[in-house]
Amino acid sequence: MHFLDQAKIYVRSGHGGPGSVSFRREKFIEYGGPDGGDGGKGGDIIFEAVPGLNTLIDFRYTQHFRAQRGKGGSGSNKTGAGGDDLVIKLPVGTQILADDEERSVLVDLTKVGQRVVFLRGGDGGRGNASYKTSTNRAPRQHGTGWPGEEAWVWLRLKLLADAGLVGLPNAGKSTFINAVTNAKAKVGEYAFTTTRPQLGVVSHKGREFVIADIPGLIEGAADGAGIGDRFLGHIERCRVLLHLVDANGEDVGEAYRVVREELEAYGAGLMEKPQVIALNKTDLLDEELIAAMAAELREASGAEVLPISGATGAGVQAVLDKLIEAIGSADSSLPAVAQPDEEDDEPRQWSPLA
Repeated sequence: MHFLDQAKIYVRSGHGGPGSVSFRREKFIEYGGPDGGDGGKGGDIIFEAVPGLNTLIDFRYTQHFRAQRGKGGSGSNKTGAGGDDLVIKLPVGTQILADDEERSVLVDLTKVGQRVVFLRGGDGGRGNASYKTSTNRAPRQHGTGWPGEEAWVWLRLKLLADAGLVGLPNAGKSTFINAVTNAKAKVGEYAFTTTRPQLGVVSHKGREFVIADIPGLIEGAADGAGIGDRFLGHIERCRVLLHLVDANGEDVGEAYRVVREELEAYGAGLMEKPQVIALNKTDLLDEELIAAMAAELREASGAEVLPISGATGAGVQAVLDKLIEAIGSADSSLPAVAQPDEEDDEPRQWSPLA
C-alpha cells in the first residue's frame, strides 16, 4: 500500500429539511387547523480514529465528503427524518488542520475510538403548525431548513511509535529495522533508499514496542533540504529516539551533530526526548578502530555509545534493552501524546507540500 501522510479534503454537513405547510382535514372536524411538521436535522460530519490504518491514501482519490440532508416534514405534525451522519475513518495520530495561513490544529486524534463531531448538521425548518397563534389561526409560512457547515481542511498523519530511528542517509536504519522487526524496508548501497516512513513491531524479552524509520536527514533538512524534513513530524510522538551513526563515515562526531542540529531547528520537543546512540556497521572495522570511533562519538554526544551491526546482529540486543528501558521511563514521566483535554503548547506552523 502506498504511504500518504497528508491530504486536503472538503467536508460539508447536511442541510436541515424544510418544514411542511399542511392543514388537518378530517371528516366531521370543521376547523382542522395547521398540522405541518418540522423538517429533519441534517447529518453531522464525524471524524473517528480507527485501528488498522497507517496511511491517508484513500483521500488521494476521494476529496469531497457530504453528509445527508434532513427530510422534509409532513402533515399530521410529522417531523422529517434526520439525515445520516457521515463518519470519516482516519488512522490514529491524524491531525485536522485549518486551510489557512496559520495551519492551526483543529482536531488531534490520538486514541483508538476517539470520535469528534467536526461539523454539525443544519436544524430542520419549522412547519406551519409551529407558527399558529391566537391571531394567526391558519399560518402558511414555514422554514426552509438551516444550511449545513462546510470547510476545506488538511489531514496530516503523525505515526504513533514508541521509538523513532534517526540518522544521516545510509546510516543503516533500514537494515536495523529489518533485523529487529518483520518490516520489509528497502535496503540499498546509496543514499535516500528510504523514501517513506516504515513501521515495525519489535518483540524483545516479552515486551513489544513499535519502531518507526524515517528517511535520512541531511544538513538543512529542517529548512526543506532533502526529503527527511517532510517526515520529521512522525517522530514528534515517539517516546525515545534511536540515533544511528555510520562507523564508516569520515567524521562520526560531525555526523551526530548534523542530525542533532536539524532536530533542534525543527523544534516540537525533539531535543528533549530520551535518545539511544548506536555506532552502526561495526562489522566492517577492527576492534581498535571501533573503540576509537566510539570514543569520538561519545565525546561529541556526551552519552553512552553502543557499537552494533545491523547486518550481523552484533550488539543489537543491547540496543533493544536500552530502548525498552527508555520507553519505560518515558511512560512513567511524560506521555508520548498529549490527551485531548490537556493544554498543548502553541502548535508549530506547518505548510503542506504539493
